Amino acid sequence: VGKSVACLVEVNVAGEVSKHGISPDELVHFLSSVSALEHISVRGLMTVAPYSHDPEEVRPVFRKLRDLACQAAELKLPRVNMTELSMGMSGDFEVAIEEGATMVRIGSAIFGARSLQN
Repeated sequence: VGKSVACLVEVNVAGEVSKHGISPDELVHFLSSVSALEHISVRGLMTVAPYSHDPEEVRPVFRKLRDLACQAAELKLPRVNMTELSMGMSGDFEVAIEEGATMVRIGSAIFGARSLQN
């Protein structure tokens, strides 16, 4: 098709079984493999932190993702740029921004809590 698709790589920083993404230990190998695919362009990383009533409790998760992005950038792989960090949701986005988030997911802060329908 001749088009390139930009994407983020999800990293399961906290290692929660209920979350998706690759483990931090797999990131370098994964990015090295993906960099060989000429129609995929990695723009950054994303993570979903564990739920907590105290946003400060998840700061280490956001900091770890930022550190992983810095390490990945140092690899200077083709088609891999660490310009985006997607982390933080309605309850913890301020801390995520302090730790370098460029994208946050704040749907419930804007639209309210989800209503569950049967």
